[in-house]
Amino acid sequence: MKKIITYSLIFAANFLLAQSTVINNKPKVEREVVSANKVMVIPFEPRLYLSEIDYKINAETKLTAKEIKHKFRDGLNEQLALAFKSIKYAVTDLMEDTAKYKKEITSIYEHLNYEFQKTPNQENYQPPKKEKDKKVIEKGQLNVETNADDRFMNAKITNAKVIPLLTAVHKCKVFVFVNQLEILATGSKQLGEIGEGSTKRKIIIHYTVYSSDAKELNSGKAIEEFDETLNNPKKIIDKHFSKISQTICQRVTKALMK
Repeated sequence: MKKIITYSLIFAANFLLAQSTVINNKPKVEREVVSANKVMVIPFEPRLYLSEIDYKINAETKLTAKEIKHKFRDGLNEQLALAFKSIKYAVTDLMEDTAKYKKEITSIYEHLNYEFQKTPNQENYQPPKKEKDKKVIEKGQLNVETNADDRFMNAKITNAKVIPLLTAVHKCKVFVFVNQLEILATGSKQLGEIGEGSTKRKIIIHYTVYSSDAKELNSGKAIEEFDETLNNPKKIIDKHFSKISQTICQRVTKALMK
């Protein structure tokens, strides 16, 4: 009986040790990845804010369209910064001090182009490639074939010096570009299209993540649904922008660990 108990204790101890090793290894790897990287978060351009619910927010809060946009723009950057900081990344948030970073933000925007590209598969991420329009002649008319694949707004840097310059000045190694914010009303399939869509409202963040060598680490959409009765920007930001930010943060960490 004593031998059985002894063997059982030894087995249990070895099992727990093995489990501890497996559990502790992953955080250790993630800690090494995190400690080696500093993130910069670049806000979306004001013109790339698209919302179908601002009139509802205005009716409840009396905030103007400009105030609503600013709250969401600032709040999204803040939540992204908090998500990265929560797992010990160092972060430079360009919305943290708009007076200080205003010229820098403007300069970055001047060297960006945006392209609608096929939304990447996050399970097996590959940077989207530029597609050629398929042109077909029908009855003497030139028709450009439309593509029904899901699309997102991707940010393309037009000046090769931008990322190296930002890296040198801020010592950042990861750059998170928020490209576009969409907020869809209940029933919308996509922006401006009311139909048999979601039974809830939907937040869609289009984003692109670059490394210090201008490699596209990750890009795509992060999506979160929320209740149609919620019209308080702070509550939307705290509850739902935070979840979207965590999703993007997890994708970036996964990309860096490859």
